[in-house]
Amino acid sequence: MQTEVERIIKETLRERGIDTPEQDFIMNLFDSVMATLNLGNNIKTEDMGKIRKEISSHILSNHHLLSMLRQQSAELDTLRRLSLHLSSSLDLTTVLKTVVSDAMDLLEDSRTAHIFLYNHEEDLVEFGAARDKNGAKNKSYANPRKDGLTYRVAREGKRIIVPDIHDHPIYEGTPPEWYGSILGIPLKFEKKVVGVMSISRASTGEFSDANLRFLDLLAEQAAIAISNARIHAQVRKQAKSDTLTGLPNRRALDEHLEEQIHSAHRTGHSFATIMMDLDGFKFVNDKYGHPVGDRVLRTLFNYLAQGLRTSDFLARYGGDELTLVLHKSDLPATKLVTDKITEKLQEFIFALPDGTKLNIGMSGGIALYPIHGQTSSQLLRAADEALYRSKKHERGSFTIANPPTGQL
Repeated sequence: MQTEVERIIKETLRERGIDTPEQDFIMNLFDSVMATLNLGNNIKTEDMGKIRKEISSHILSNHHLLSMLRQQSAELDTLRRLSLHLSSSLDLTTVLKTVVSDAMDLLEDSRTAHIFLYNHEEDLVEFGAARDKNGAKNKSYANPRKDGLTYRVAREGKRIIVPDIHDHPIYEGTPPEWYGSILGIPLKFEKKVVGVMSISRASTGEFSDANLRFLDLLAEQAAIAISNARIHAQVRKQAKSDTLTGLPNRRALDEHLEEQIHSAHRTGHSFATIMMDLDGFKFVNDKYGHPVGDRVLRTLFNYLAQGLRTSDFLARYGGDELTLVLHKSDLPATKLVTDKITEKLQEFIFALPDGTKLNIGMSGGIALYPIHGQTSSQLLRAADEALYRSKKHERGSFTIANPPTGQL
């Protein structure tokens, strides 16, 4: 009898023009209801007409509701998948690449997907990630114009849909080879725009409601993931930064030295580790107090950091000591750098509270990889020993280490 009822339901569904997936969904729902009510085969033949009538008036009249429930179920499943996908990493670059890949997957006929991060204070956008239909990544296919889609979405915090680039004021005067449709969505976290996601298509026309809903879900999850990644990066930076000067601290120095050793071992190049200590700084603390001494260190150390190569690494080792790591540097190149440091110190101007101009020097020790050590501790020990000889015998000079030394 149950089979006969199911046949009646399917016949009714077909008469109403409901497609097979919808039929399967309703049949599964019917089976669940029957099992719940424990009706089984207890349906009488004379009740079938009534059942058919009830199906038509209730299940089918609520077909739109059923379709909406299925849609919401699909959206929840998409949301769950996106959330898991984006929460798998706290690295900002990885997060951004994941977002553009997901955007391309959600919009089947997409041509390109971009993410630009937004700095609200400076009203500037910065390239984050991109992908095109051929799989090319990490390349911005067009620089955002100040009056263009990306900036407008970022400033207004609202989604902008462009059904046809050739027929929209935002793209007036743009190159003729630009064509198709494009969608710009703000990435907002706690009502603040943190970025803009744009997806383009080669075809023109409106974006479907389903596509917009799914992309909005992605935008919400992306904004959260970007904010979390930024907070994580900030915490990591703080953990590796000296609180007084803002320079990298000892922990960051140790990690950097390990990276340099691995790189040098792989490529065969040398690098230099220079330990430096201020001469006569104790006088500043003793006469003017530690707050003044702190200002001197903060000003001087950041002054010395200016002009270094981006590949070089200056860290506060502790107290009034600095450590400088010169990437791919031999002894002659290192000596040129230390000579420049000495010259910069002679030009340094700092007025003490009583109006006295601070005159301060610096002594240092130089250790080269792999001549003076093949581990970070050996290099620091060798450079520190050379610094000690400079302080003892010739203050204001930079002394070369004696190879090799023991562990620090």
